[in-house]
Amino acid sequence: MTTDMTTTRTARVALIGDRSPSVRSHTRVPGLIDVLREQHGLALDAYWIPTEEVAGTELAGFDGIWLLPGSPYRDEAGALAAVRAAREHRIAFLGTCGGFQHLLLEIARNLCGLTDATHAESGPGGERPLIVPLSCSLVGHEGAVHLARGSLAERIFGVERAVERYHCAYGLDHAYLPLLEAHGLRFTGHDDTGEVRVAELSGHPFMLGTLFQPELAGDGSRCHAVIRAFAEAAVATSAATVPLPAAGPETPPAALHRGC
Repeated sequence: MTTDMTTTRTARVALIGDRSPSVRSHTRVPGLIDVLREQHGLALDAYWIPTEEVAGTELAGFDGIWLLPGSPYRDEAGALAAVRAAREHRIAFLGTCGGFQHLLLEIARNLCGLTDATHAESGPGGERPLIVPLSCSLVGHEGAVHLARGSLAERIFGVERAVERYHCAYGLDHAYLPLLEAHGLRFTGHDDTGEVRVAELSGHPFMLGTLFQPELAGDGSRCHAVIRAFAEAAVATSAATVPLPAAGPETPPAALHRGC
């Protein structure tokens, strides 16, 4: 397969998630990384990092952080720490499905001051559930997503309406929309009934979450626009920074799992 670019640009990316052959989006990632390199000249030097190993990994050394589906995560604190690292260090971030949910949860806790906000799947019975069961499960479903004009999401898609694949049963309690919006979150994708499907953080170079799973688009021979945009943002970060060693004292080699 020929590439549509004359040079290949590389970014160092952390794939955060508890890798499993039973999670279809996980099995798609290696092929999608190949597509990014072969078709678009975007090379991701990707490391799989389980959520329980995030605390021992220096994420600030990465150009991109991709919080993958597969919740409930084995270590919720690790997933949230990955979101926070991307937000505070202005690292390109993509959160899909469970990653989208934990993007909202991290911002609620650390920017909005809702320190007791919980995810109903991992913390049932919590007094302040931010992420709650959807009125209708989206496991195995497809649905329309309407994108806000002028948003990052619309620029990425190039259209105002798309049909996307889901594999989830939890979403945002809309009672918290105004508070999250007041702290910089923009909800720029909704379904036909107005339920939130895409979120992005104002003022950040690239911090995007989707409740749908772009990893599942098509047959895997082409890359979803959201994934390509994330790779481009990570490469842009890499080009603007001094290269760091692959592993060092703050990033134990045992914590890095290359597999793409």
